[in-house]
Amino acid sequence: MSRWLKALPLALAVATLSLMTTGCNTTSQAKIRLVHAIQDANALDIAINGTKEFTNIAFMQLQPPSGYKAVPGGVDTFQGYLTGTPTQIFSTSNVKLFAGTEYTVVATGFITNSSSVLIIAATDTNTVPPNGIIDFRIINASPSAPSPLDIYIQQAQVQGLTPPATISALPYQGVSKYISVPYNTTGAGYTVYVCPAGSTNPLFRQTIPVGGTSLGSIRTLILTDQQNVNQLNPQFMILNDVN
Repeated sequence: MSRWLKALPLALAVATLSLMTTGCNTTSQAKIRLVHAIQDANALDIAINGTKEFTNIAFMQLQPPSGYKAVPGGVDTFQGYLTGTPTQIFSTSNVKLFAGTEYTVVATGFITNSSSVLIIAATDTNTVPPNGIIDFRIINASPSAPSPLDIYIQQAQVQGLTPPATISALPYQGVSKYISVPYNTTGAGYTVYVCPAGSTNPLFRQTIPVGGTSLGSIRTLILTDQQNVNQLNPQFMILNDVN
């Protein structure tokens, strides 16, 4: 057998490996929007794999304020720095971001125990719902809340809570599925109740006016701690994803 024929299997193997490596290239880009929910941290600069991507982001602030920022896909490391300084206050590795996917990324935990800082990467679905439909999603980024939590989503005029919960037993770091509800034709919106799991005694409730008969809407509701207080914040951070 000629030398080039003997070399052919090796060449094919190298080409196949090259294609696989290209397909898994961690420099491919994901798209993210970042929420700072670390209650005992001041404004932060956030780096991904050593490159600063977000600057001067305050507690309960979203960056970018609309849309997404392209960042490296793959298995990433997020690092937090006191804004405008080289002082690193946390480093969280093994954050998986798939190329071509949009995420809401929430940094939570406590810098007083930097190993507790967590990065929640919630995959976003931004397909516009049918007219008259609202999609709600809950992200639990409150380390001080009772865990898990039951969430009830009801038309604002409805009184009292009757199990089962709309979202049951959502743990800390948990991300619910998107829950589709019809527009409240009274125009009063929806009241969202947050309860300890198995209870109908709300820790808090919040009314959210949203939707219309001629459009579809999406809202992401984020549970956080209160700033510098080890307690659940009695208000959601609301992201107006669509309409």
